[in-house]
Amino acid sequence: MAGKDYYQILGVSKNATEKEIKQAYRRLARKHHPDVNPGDKSAEARFKEINAAYEVLSDPEKRKKYDKYGENWQYADQFEKAGAGGGVHWDFRSSDPSHGFDDLGDGGFDSIFDQLFRGGRSGKTRFETKPRPQQGQDIDYPVEVTLEEAFGGTTRLLRSQREEVCDVCHGAGLAGTRVCHKCGGSGRMLTPRRLEVRIPAGVKDGSRVRVAGEGKPGYAGGPPGDLYLVVSVEPHPRFQRKEDDLLVDIPIKLTDAMLGGEIEVATLKGKLMLKIPPETQNGQIFRLAGQGMPHLGNGKRGDILAKVQVVLPEKLSEREKELFRTLRDLRDG
Repeated sequence: MAGKDYYQILGVSKNATEKEIKQAYRRLARKHHPDVNPGDKSAEARFKEINAAYEVLSDPEKRKKYDKYGENWQYADQFEKAGAGGGVHWDFRSSDPSHGFDDLGDGGFDSIFDQLFRGGRSGKTRFETKPRPQQGQDIDYPVEVTLEEAFGGTTRLLRSQREEVCDVCHGAGLAGTRVCHKCGGSGRMLTPRRLEVRIPAGVKDGSRVRVAGEGKPGYAGGPPGDLYLVVSVEPHPRFQRKEDDLLVDIPIKLTDAMLGGEIEVATLKGKLMLKIPPETQNGQIFRLAGQGMPHLGNGKRGDILAKVQVVLPEKLSEREKELFRTLRDLRDG
């Protein structure tokens, strides 16, 4: 990720809101996810870049440091402390790729750390170099489920690149006073990972399924963050969901609406017979208690709201037309 612009990677401006950044991340993550592009190394690399950029820009504190120090944002606390102690201020925001650490003097990047960690030529340490443990960042992982899967619960097998703490610098990004050669200063190493996650019954759009300890690794020995599956429920061709109730249209014949009868109603658990009373009006709603979606986290269920759609007869015979004329005369008389 060295030298790459996180804003450009997500395709947003530097003034983008948190919502715009999140929307851009979700769109790009779905497009370049390894599950969508099996065997595509370029998509896999792109997915890593997108996650790395989102990790920083989605966190207000990290984003603030990145805006000030660029790709060296991880050392912001050290730079700030050194600047406060000795009147030194480092600015790494130059947009010119040629303007980097080579322009900082003969020692370049190493000379900065020599000043920060060893106190320059005086040899006096200016501040404690041991970083404080910090908990890892949480990860949002978008998943789509069908209404049937949301009804009964389901599982997802996630294949991704898991970030692990670098075994050389142990997440600090530094080996001694130099940037770690193995992880390039990120403190992280990517390893393939497969994880089966249970999605409980009753999830809805926006539900977040927490998988503890499966987020980004902690910093300097801190605990890992959590993984959150952010659920989207696909539209259903028959049922419309309203909280935990399911709305469904049921077509019935005109004769059944007028005289009463029984009709078959499909549910997500099977078929039920619904008794239609005489003189049922078009648009009337019948409630089938306990046949809707389960309430997330308990055994209760919503209802099915069956809305009557009276189907008018077509291609009437002469006898049928005569009967309707008789009915009209009786009703109008």
